Amino acid sequence: MSNDTTEAGVRRADRLALAVTDAQAITDAITPPCLIAGSANEELAGEIARRVNMPLLERTIERFPDGEIKIRLGSSVRGHDAYIIQSTCMPVNENLVELFLLIDTLCRASASRLTVIIPYYAYARQDRKFVGREPISAKLVANLLAAAGAQRIVAVDLHSPAIQGFFDIGMDHLTAIPLLADYLKERVPRDSIIVSPDTGGVKRADLFARSLDLPIAILHKRRASALEVEIAALIGDVQNKHAIIVDDIIATGGTIRQAVETLVAAGAYPDVRIVATHGVLAEKAPYLLRHP
Repeated sequence: MSNDTTEAGVRRADRLALAVTDAQAITDAITPPCLIAGSANEELAGEIARRVNMPLLERTIERFPDGEIKIRLGSSVRGHDAYIIQSTCMPVNENLVELFLLIDTLCRASASRLTVIIPYYAYARQDRKFVGREPISAKLVANLLAAAGAQRIVAVDLHSPAIQGFFDIGMDHLTAIPLLADYLKERVPRDSIIVSPDTGGVKRADLFARSLDLPIAILHKRRASALEVEIAALIGDVQNKHAIIVDDIIATGGTIRQAVETLVAAGAYPDVRIVATHGVLAEKAPYLLRHP
């Protein structure tokens, strides 16, 4: 093949790429993306809308006296790429059902593509059967999202990265670790140590330790029940160090409380810092986290 033929082919490819880009720009101008907020965290949705310079789509979410949810969109989304922002924090089941209804509403309103942004993915800790006759709830939620009509999911710091494999649709897993590590860089003493509250969080702790150039310690946790935990072992030297416990979720605070007590008993300074992406803080968590 001659150079002239090759150059002609490259020029044709460039022209086609430019035509596709122009066509996409025209499409976006005619049917711009739309952003829809659920009621779980409207403040977060508003801040996202401000940062991307995109107004939130008008919608109404009403609840009947018996608890059923009614949703209505304020304008057409036909042919638009739609992005739903809905965390599945407390009340978990109510926010999940609301999300399913939002997805169905947009599908029936003929949205072109539907992406669901779920900052906190509920049921993520039920990602396998711990004993017999239990559901794998994280997989079920993934199936329900797809069945409702979602085409892509975006989540932040899943409890287990393996949950990405539960989805038969597009899935993007984001992490807040770089942002949290940057925040800590100028705020923690050099004689600090990163602590994983359990063996399952070692990789997360290692990412923090590498970013901050700090050593790492690991706590081995045994869970007696959904609300009770005990620390079985501490791996690493925390004597005369400022401990920084890093986790993905703080739910009841039981694990963190036990971890702090174990670290202080092992000689760590009492000013233990806690860093987590998802502060669920259920039940007595605020009380348990009050360390003397």
